[in-house]
This record gives sequence, structure tokens and C-alpha cells, in this order.
Amino acid sequence: MDRERVVSSTIVEVGYDPSSRTLELRFTGGRLYRYFDVPEQVFADMLAAPSKGRYFNREIRDGYRYVRVGRHG
Repeated sequence: MDRERVVSSTIVEVGYDPSSRTLELRFTGGRLYRYFDVPEQVFADMLAAPSKGRYFNREIRDGYRYVRVGRHG
């Protein structure tokens, strides 16, 4: 999955696979998480949000099943 860099103090990269509805987020410090069954609109709204971290905390963090898949950086 390709990820794109975003301007955020907490999130470095965001990626989305619409066929599996999987969202990947790389946080500052290198932690990489994969979130499952995320609607594509949630991904689009996150990219459009003025604060990616606030959007994540409000809409994604406690709302979707996830797994930590790695750490880089």
C-alpha cells in the first residue's frame, strides 16, 4: 500500500486500500498501525481535516479494529 506524507504533529504518513478498506497510519517516532473496515470517506475526511491528529482521536482511534505492524525511524 502506498502512503502519502501529511502535515501533522502526530501522524507522518497515511495510506488507504479501498479494496480491503484498510487504513495505515505511521506516527511520529515510527509506529505503523493498520486499521480495518474503515470507510473510504473516513480516509478522505482525514486527509481534508485541518488537524489530522484530532480527527484520528475523534473518529478512528477507538472506532476500528487495528494491529501494530511495525516501526521505522
